[in-house]
Amino acid sequence: MKNISSDTLYYFNQGELVDAYEHFGAHLIKDDHGTIIGTRFTVYAPHAKAVHVVGEFNDFQGWMHQMSKIDAAGVWRIEMPYNYEWNAYKYEIETHDGRIVYKSDPYAFYSGLRPETTSKVYDLQGYHWQDQEYMKKRHQQSPYNAPVSIYEMHVGTWMQKPNHQQHTFAELVDLLIPYLLENHFTHVELMPIYEHPFDGSWGYQGTGYYSVTSRYGVPKDFMYFVDQCHQHNIKVILDWVPGHICKDAHGLYMFDGQPLYEYRDPQIRENEVWGTANFDLGRGEVRSFLISNALFFMKHYHIDGFRIDAVSNIIYYLGDSRRGENHGAIEFLRRLSRAVFAYFPEAILAAEDSTAYPKVTHPIEFGGLGFNYKWNMGWMNDTLKYFEKDPIYRKFHHHELIFSLHYAFSENYILPLSHDEVVHGKRALVDKMPGDYWQKFANYRALMGYFYTHPGKTLLFMGNEFAQMHEWKDDTELDWHLLQYPMHSSSHRFTRDLRGIVNQEPAFYEADHHPQGFQWIDQYNADQSMISFVRYNAYQKAHVVVILNLTPTAYHDYRIGVPKQGTYTEIINSDHEKYGGSNLYNGLPIQTDNIESHGFQQSMAITVAPLSLTIFKWSA
Repeated sequence: MKNISSDTLYYFNQGELVDAYEHFGAHLIKDDHGTIIGTRFTVYAPHAKAVHVVGEFNDFQGWMHQMSKIDAAGVWRIEMPYNYEWNAYKYEIETHDGRIVYKSDPYAFYSGLRPETTSKVYDLQGYHWQDQEYMKKRHQQSPYNAPVSIYEMHVGTWMQKPNHQQHTFAELVDLLIPYLLENHFTHVELMPIYEHPFDGSWGYQGTGYYSVTSRYGVPKDFMYFVDQCHQHNIKVILDWVPGHICKDAHGLYMFDGQPLYEYRDPQIRENEVWGTANFDLGRGEVRSFLISNALFFMKHYHIDGFRIDAVSNIIYYLGDSRRGENHGAIEFLRRLSRAVFAYFPEAILAAEDSTAYPKVTHPIEFGGLGFNYKWNMGWMNDTLKYFEKDPIYRKFHHHELIFSLHYAFSENYILPLSHDEVVHGKRALVDKMPGDYWQKFANYRALMGYFYTHPGKTLLFMGNEFAQMHEWKDDTELDWHLLQYPMHSSSHRFTRDLRGIVNQEPAFYEADHHPQGFQWIDQYNADQSMISFVRYNAYQKAHVVVILNLTPTAYHDYRIGVPKQGTYTEIINSDHEKYGGSNLYNGLPIQTDNIESHGFQQSMAITVAPLSLTIFKWSA
């Protein structure tokens, strides 16, 4: 039996093994002709007294297949001269205190469908990718100066079959991809899709990090899904949770009877808020497990990037800055970014971080964490707090609307309106809005306007694009029936048209992360709760003007300063009747006047609709 080399174990223990899944887990052994001639099982369990593999092949009788400890470091292995593909299995581990625990394989590529907790032997090889052209182009692209409009979705509840069963990834292809294209989304971000036992955890409490959940088909179904997305130029991002693990008995928790993947100290291990245990990210074997996992998804599933969940819980012990920085975990984040960008420099690596920790998206060599994006949680919190207020009080909270521009270029930001904002009694976006039925939708359109025109890339959770009225329900599909109602269908049309415009106009994406791409026209008009600003493309060769009126008062002949002489054409107005508005808009192109206003030598007189977004495009 071939041992794992000493070099491999050294790198594994040091946290520098980037292909740990090649050495651990269940692997089919093939001869030179590709014929399967056996199955090998390898598991890391340094505290175990004995390990057996149990499965369908031995009627789950552990005494039949005892594994050998092939290294003092605690690696156990067995090779069997049979093809056990698709067979369910677990590891039967005898602990040093005499207990027997049954564990799923941490490196399994596939798992039994819940409520089963077994792993399954699976051959990842054999899928024929057709996204070669996309992958070639991907290596030449950067997200910084390109449109990034992310659709966040929970796979099982986006759309279901008539009997409320979930679609497989393969079945979703013909439903989701046309929808993403029609609605001008450039990326789809999937909430965690590795194996997890409880649907209500939404995937955030995982047990099988290398196993695409069997809820939505087999792993090659997911390969087909990603492949088809890529062939239609849609990028796929995974929500990934390297901070904490599920505590179910078959998972990673106390894997060999003692803490192995988690901290030994219960005071920093037990995450009572979520009922989970925190990974010991300072431990080399855990770093190898997780960094290999990220690269595994990018190599074998062609994933375009990751959103890293709960980074504050990684930076600080239990997410509490008063406990101090977790330097081992911070070093893990830096090693993760080094590894990801070394192999996939075009990837997106976004931190969901609610702290003010500095330089999250700065290069490691300049003291940064090495991410290339960070969720702008400050913008999200301030903006939603502002929009929830009755317009009569908004003038007293104007700072909440504009404060984000004080730091908008300190990091590379993604503006999130995610699932977290429409659950747990927080209400749906449109339901957060004040006023009567019409005003709620007008406020919603204005919110969407600020969301998509503010500097930064954007992420919108499913259902928000058509103003779903109720909170997201994690057991049934979206309220698609709402699209038969005029205000929802018109809201859907507005968000679709708005995304199309911001994706087409370079002023909205080429200089997203540079101060020269943004200029205030009027940021201090608190009394009228109105703001206006300019977005420029690279080198300021073209620009658009954005006006937001956040009260129900309309204005005629409202004079606004503009950067250049010429013609300004209204390219979208959220108050147009086709979007459910009162139809107060600027129809014909407007010529500038040689009248000074807002510090500009040129200005124009416009109509400003109530509770509205208006965008003008300049031409000479």
